Amino acid sequence: MKSTIIPIILCVAAFTNCGSDKSRSAKRDAPKGNIAFGGTLYVNESEAIKNLLPIAINELNSYHVASQVYEGLVKYNSFDLSIQPALALRWDISNDKTEYIFHLRRDVKFHNDSCFAEGFGRTLSSEDIKYCFEKLCSRNPLNNQFDVTFKDRVEGANEFYEESEPTTKKELSGLTLLDDSTVKIKLKQPEANFLNILAMPGCYIYPKEALIKYGKQIQYKAVGTGPFYMESLNPGKTIVMKRNPDYWGVDKHGNQLPYLDGINWSFINNKNNEVSEFSKGKLDMVYGITSSMLAGTLAQTNGKLNFDIFSSPALTTEYYCFNVQVNPFFSLKEIRRAFNLAIDRNKLIEVALRGEGRLADHGLVPYTEVFEKSGYNYKLLKAYTFNPDSAKKLLASVGYNNGKGLPDFNLEINDGGSDRNMRVATEIQKMLKENIGVRININIAPWPQHIENVQTGKSDFFRYAWVSDYPDPESFLTLFYGKHVPENFQDRSYINLGHFKNPLYDSLYAEARVELDKRMRYQLFSEAEKILLDEAALMPLFYDENVRLVKKGVNNLLENPLNYMDFSEVYFQKKKESVKTP
Repeated sequence: MKSTIIPIILCVAAFTNCGSDKSRSAKRDAPKGNIAFGGTLYVNESEAIKNLLPIAINELNSYHVASQVYEGLVKYNSFDLSIQPALALRWDISNDKTEYIFHLRRDVKFHNDSCFAEGFGRTLSSEDIKYCFEKLCSRNPLNNQFDVTFKDRVEGANEFYEESEPTTKKELSGLTLLDDSTVKIKLKQPEANFLNILAMPGCYIYPKEALIKYGKQIQYKAVGTGPFYMESLNPGKTIVMKRNPDYWGVDKHGNQLPYLDGINWSFINNKNNEVSEFSKGKLDMVYGITSSMLAGTLAQTNGKLNFDIFSSPALTTEYYCFNVQVNPFFSLKEIRRAFNLAIDRNKLIEVALRGEGRLADHGLVPYTEVFEKSGYNYKLLKAYTFNPDSAKKLLASVGYNNGKGLPDFNLEINDGGSDRNMRVATEIQKMLKENIGVRININIAPWPQHIENVQTGKSDFFRYAWVSDYPDPESFLTLFYGKHVPENFQDRSYINLGHFKNPLYDSLYAEARVELDKRMRYQLFSEAEKILLDEAALMPLFYDENVRLVKKGVNNLLENPLNYMDFSEVYFQKKKESVKTP
């Protein structure tokens, strides 16, 4: 994607909202309850935004930004991750769990923007849902959300996608507009997670006028219905958001949301520098920091903390993946298993991670107490323990005694906010060389280029991390579902990056998806993951933890395992003085 982003950056220094500002000065009554209006929240993302078009969003930083501007039919409660109404005020579900009828709010307007006549945002209607869901089910090189949302779920979605062309005029059969504010969605079979699917960024709603006006520039131009509108964006530098005075949301006291006047985003790509800016008071929150950074920050406080610390296990797995179709050596299960057995994960945590993260003592799905209580059989899933002798025997069994005859392998990692990726890669490079005689070269790529390389098969051994899209094992296990692999393996694979296929895994995964009994569904998913581990489709390394520092006086900035952020109810205890953008 980097090759398409650069020309836009060169031609346009910043995108600015050119719509009318006549309604932007709308005043609010004094707040009720123990909250306060006003102030600007200063936050940072360590990676540049790749694309803000909802169907193209596939990384956390773009998701954080887009979630303040766009909304779907439903959204998450940032405290407990329960589903709550958003653009849909309510919904009805048929007895057989295959039909959903959504009743839209009638007071929702799109942000004021020059894509509309006279610059004023118009009222949302069911036609907007139809337009966006048809785009979600259309062929587009940027569309990486179809596979994990409507594919194999919504009636007619697969057929619409296969036949969709720019000039084709056809209907998505599973979507019916009952009137201007009522939408019916018909599923192919019952789906326990369908409301979670609708909370994903691919299901965010935007006006067709914006896509028509901005074309390819839509990647940096977000027009939605959310609590904040985008006033300006300087790619890789800053994003300035302002309160949407026409926002439909109100709190339990009747106060109009959002409470804040705006959000200023910076893009400092070095975590140490980001934490330094936080310590200087130029940022109100930092997340994803390491324990060593936290210790250093605490040491500077002299025991007087001006921030709160939030920590929770994350639904995030860091792993290395093999492309089994591109590299013939990785098509051999024995080699994949040998790589896993040659890694001392305890030492990795101690030496490379310096105590950060949790040991990947199961598999792809991080241990989660709620999952286990719901029936996920973690006892069935035994992680790879360090056993170099067994690893050597596996290599010898396929003719590569002590690694002789194997080529040098190229491991691709992405750059990031710290040197953690390189520390981990260097330690694994050392372990594979010392324990089984396998030589690894390490290549570092910028995040956008890394995503491009792994999706197009240019990297056959690579670092990846998955932050769950929703609180369910399915969100992890979909990564290795065989139907996500394109028929032509040289085509872009958006989800199954390793091109892994196993008929028994696929059948268990598909059976679990339509099973409505949660305990049975989770048992089927855990049986599927056992196959994934037996086949060594990946190298699980460690599970992340969420550590967030929030300046005192900033309220309702809640922590959760998905790192989902909703700033609509964030407020300052006292009105915050403005400061310069870092």
